[in-house]
Amino acid sequence: MSVTNLADPAPRVERALDALGNPVRRTILRILSTGPRPVGRIARELPVSRPAVSKHLRILEGAALVSHAREGNRHVFRLEPTGFDATRGWLAAFWDEALPRFARLAEGHDGGSPR
Repeated sequence: MSVTNLADPAPRVERALDALGNPVRRTILRILSTGPRPVGRIARELPVSRPAVSKHLRILEGAALVSHAREGNRHVFRLEPTGFDATRGWLAAFWDEALPRFARLAEGHDGGSPR
């Protein structure tokens, strides 16, 4: 992946990074990491209202980080592992670019100064 791609991530990655920027949403992801939960159970574990939890879940779902299924009259949310793939790849690209550059600098082969 080139530096251009690192500087300009895909819209899906942008949505995921924006979603992950909120501490309540990160807490929701931690809650869901232990297994699927209906909205009410998620809300009981957070210091925000149930409508606020629903809003956060919609944002996470729009970022493809969670999905839900209707089970009777409940909406059960779960992590969507494939939704993390694009973001993980984008973050990993930093290492693909940075580690070789660091090695060249450490070995004194870069010829330029780091920015």
